Amino acid sequence: MSLIDSVREAGVIGAGGAGFPTHVKIGCQAEYVIGNGAECEPLLRVDQQLMAKYAQDVVAGIVAVKEQVGAKKAVICLKEHYHEAVQALCNAAQSAGGVEVKLFKSYYPAGDEQQMVFEVTGKVIPTGGLPLDVGAVVCNVSTIVNIANALRGQPVTDKLVTVGAQVKRPLTLRVPIGTPISMLLERAGAPQDMSGYTVVIGGPCMGKLTKDLSTPVTKTTGGLLVVADDHPLIAKKQDNIERDIRLAKAVCCNCSMCTQMCPRSALGLNVQPHKAMRAVAQGSGSLLGSANSVFSCCDCGICTYYACNFGLSPSKIMQRLKTGMMAEGIKPQKEVPFAPDPGIAGKRIPVSRMIARLGLMQYDVPAPLEDGLMRVDRVRIPLKMSIGAPSVPVVSVGDSVQAGDLIADIRENALGSRIHASIAGKVSAVDDCIEIRI
Repeated sequence: MSLIDSVREAGVIGAGGAGFPTHVKIGCQAEYVIGNGAECEPLLRVDQQLMAKYAQDVVAGIVAVKEQVGAKKAVICLKEHYHEAVQALCNAAQSAGGVEVKLFKSYYPAGDEQQMVFEVTGKVIPTGGLPLDVGAVVCNVSTIVNIANALRGQPVTDKLVTVGAQVKRPLTLRVPIGTPISMLLERAGAPQDMSGYTVVIGGPCMGKLTKDLSTPVTKTTGGLLVVADDHPLIAKKQDNIERDIRLAKAVCCNCSMCTQMCPRSALGLNVQPHKAMRAVAQGSGSLLGSANSVFSCCDCGICTYYACNFGLSPSKIMQRLKTGMMAEGIKPQKEVPFAPDPGIAGKRIPVSRMIARLGLMQYDVPAPLEDGLMRVDRVRIPLKMSIGAPSVPVVSVGDSVQAGDLIADIRENALGSRIHASIAGKVSAVDDCIEIRI
């Protein structure tokens, strides 16, 4: 069986981002294969722990992808202070040969695909483009380990998740996909009464808010952060467009600090959040500037959480504008309008300073990886965990399944991914999720 077929059969998708089906991503020719282990979000520990423990699999997986796409170079990128992971990867790479380990400073957002491709290749991915436009394929290191497992016939059935912030025992757990987040929070010692708390799924900058503790862990879940409702981060992340527009009109002085500190702007992609704020404040789309400047925004949140001295939310305005333009059928044009800023290195924000600005310094603590797979008595596995169409169930209520059994397949002629049972048990529901109970 080819690597593409093995990866497709195993249901591998991008584990660190939007969940693009990996069998499609690696069906190409490229000059570079890049393993992303820079862990973009503050407070999360998953990638560094995975690289330290499964360095051989990371190297084996990236070598397999390198051969598949015919790449000349395979590079694994991670931060230099991940000492245990650096040592393990260097040893594994030296034994395998043909794999470079590249170390980054601890800046935010080092794990952004654009930043990583630029640091490795010196090229900038155009607006609306993909790494492949500059000859690169980028995979998160968790995805790469899943690729190595796929070569051994092991489907994706579990996920490493860091649980942190306002919990008694910050830790990283390996859990079956579909596990309710309430079980992870309980293991980490979250408050018994969660009514005054919100869970950030993902990291503090780009993660999403939920109070629904039945939300299941998916193939892309990397972190759960428990944060008190009265913490400023929660107010910042809440979707209140009327408030954001009102503040833009009343407070924004168009100082352009948001644009000056934008990492995508520094790459030459002309992202100008101060113009978006001006356009919204004045109610005039003609003041927005280039539509591409909006499409190039990656929602890293630097403008909102770090750059703005008045506590405004340019990134949320940008995302609203992007959604509106897409709804109107406006599409990005592939271009890199300017050369990268020669002073780009001086504009990079240390992760420690980002954490301080977010008001989360007291939560920047170790989250040890707990050995073994967490045992659970039920899971609800979503039929849509990847970019593309939801998967099609191949099981019915009452069916008995074993961990690793196929329970949903790719819709015919559609982009999607296969889904497998994460625990042994009986199928108890099939709707937008497949529920399995022991």
